[in-house]
Amino acid sequence: MLKLSVVIPAHNEESLIGETLTVVHKALLAENIDHELVVINDNSKDDTENILAKLSQQINTLTYYTNPGPHGFGYAVRYGLERFTGDCVAVMMADLSDDPADLIHFYRTMIAENVDCVFGSRFIKGGKIYDYPRIKLWINRTANMIIRVCLGIRYNDTTNAFKLYKRSAIEGVKPFLAPHFNLTIELPLKAIVRGYSYKILPNSWRNREATKSNLDIREMGSRYLFILLYVLIEKFFTKGDFKKKW
Repeated sequence: MLKLSVVIPAHNEESLIGETLTVVHKALLAENIDHELVVINDNSKDDTENILAKLSQQINTLTYYTNPGPHGFGYAVRYGLERFTGDCVAVMMADLSDDPADLIHFYRTMIAENVDCVFGSRFIKGGKIYDYPRIKLWINRTANMIIRVCLGIRYNDTTNAFKLYKRSAIEGVKPFLAPHFNLTIELPLKAIVRGYSYKILPNSWRNREATKSNLDIREMGSRYLFILLYVLIEKFFTKGDFKKKW
């Protein structure tokens, strides 16, 4: 059995973090899965940290850190990926937009098929999305199509943050470069290009945003493009220098 770590970045999540941690913990406990919940409090200005302090007294598998900076989604996840103690690690969102049942399915599949990574896709048979904003959905599908064509891969939901990696895969894709949401494509694309084995499974995603997103499409687009270009250069010009050592 592998010990499962779940890294959860949290920025101003006082309204949802308690429910998320309680539901995920109960689901993993019911399946007798050895686990830890690693929450990274990332520059929260609300009551998130106090809630985490209280929950850590109730949930014995919960560990939380406060990221001293720099801040941002990618930095917060990277902070957690440097500190988890499990044999494998999943990245989940703090608002419970990801389904714990999918996490359990990913974990069981990783063990049964002995793969290095399990990637979620909301856009294959069995995948589901609920209340996905129309404009964001169009941008998502366009971005993923560009990534697939450029790299010649079959995975159609690279921007999906919900993925599971063995510790060896995480170590193998270092050093991390992306400071923001572009980390969601850096990790899987590096894993694929460097020869780590993976399985693609359907997962569901539910929009539970409590606040309006202030995502700057042009700014994030350039960051995603940077990672894509980096991976393309690695794939075609490094002669396998970073490939998984079998």
